[in-house]
Amino acid sequence: MTAIQDGAGDGEGMKVVVGISGGVDSAVSALLLKRQGYDVSGLFMKNWDDDDDGEYCSTRQDLVDAAAACDVIGIDLEAVDFSREYKERVFADFLREYEAGRTPNPDVLCNSEIKFRCFLDHAMTLGAQRIATGHYAQARAWEADGRCEYQLLKAEDGTKDQSYFLYRLTQEQLAKAIFPLGGLYKRDVRRIAAEAGLSVADKKDSTGICFIGERPFREFLQRYLPARPGEIRTLDGNRLIGAHHGLMYHTIGQRKGLGIGGIREMQDDAGEHDAWYVAGKDIAANVLYVVQGHDHPALLKDRLTAFDLNWIAARPPRAHWVYSAKPRYRAADMACEIEAIAPDHMELAFARPQWSLAPGQSVVMYESKVCLGGGVIA
Repeated sequence: MTAIQDGAGDGEGMKVVVGISGGVDSAVSALLLKRQGYDVSGLFMKNWDDDDDGEYCSTRQDLVDAAAACDVIGIDLEAVDFSREYKERVFADFLREYEAGRTPNPDVLCNSEIKFRCFLDHAMTLGAQRIATGHYAQARAWEADGRCEYQLLKAEDGTKDQSYFLYRLTQEQLAKAIFPLGGLYKRDVRRIAAEAGLSVADKKDSTGICFIGERPFREFLQRYLPARPGEIRTLDGNRLIGAHHGLMYHTIGQRKGLGIGGIREMQDDAGEHDAWYVAGKDIAANVLYVVQGHDHPALLKDRLTAFDLNWIAARPPRAHWVYSAKPRYRAADMACEIEAIAPDHMELAFARPQWSLAPGQSVVMYESKVCLGGGVIA
């Protein structure tokens, strides 16, 4: 098995379109590729238009910052509106999942459906041979048994690695992708930007779901889904302890925002009261179930079922083989075994119980630094 390409090297005039977001990562990606000899141009994607002139939406400022960065780098910038595609392919799924009581991850769909499909298709019409983004990840072509396979790898900077959000990519998408920041640390990216005179060198990273921004989550969701107030009960159902405004506002393991901080049930030897956590939902009865204590057994699971699977190599990993997995983005890698696998689902067992496995989130699997793919937690 031999690595035959790392995704970025001597550009030799190869035409690359870089997704420019208005942040430091995408700007430095474009800068590095130009220095390597690529024929670089930038593309700014507008993915949201419901309230792009409101106080919480940064699209206009991001476009200004993107244009300023491209001017310094010396490349052209095109702005393209993908908001219709985003609403149909990403946001509609986001609403369906929340309405069903699950906790989706729209960033995963945004990458597979918008950044590496709509953006990729548009770049190809411009004559591009590759696209590039500011993701912290790595791609390489790998020769095994006489055939070429494209692999997605973790970034060198483990604290910024974004391979988790890219697990739905295909061989065709990876073959066209370059991740210039995969071997860099964030501090080096900011240093490169500052030395190049890019005004975004110290710009704050965006956090959370892009179309929600800094606005209150409940306020945003109420605009699209009707609230259905209901009961909050202890997990055994025997005790009514409060009311919720809607199951869609809560996820497994949630502590804040329950409005039951004054209700006490258990007390430790020091007289301290344990906090309440969401442990389950009954969608049909519209009941939210809670338990007390961060380490309550109901919040710890050593197995899960995942569906809607995607394997980057276009073939599933082996059953009864030890891999590692992340059941959410910030989770540490945990050794696991695929107990059963089929085209539409898999059964996964962890070496140690995992805290607050949330239906709708993605579980992503790895073999060392190679991202294999994953699926959605049932």
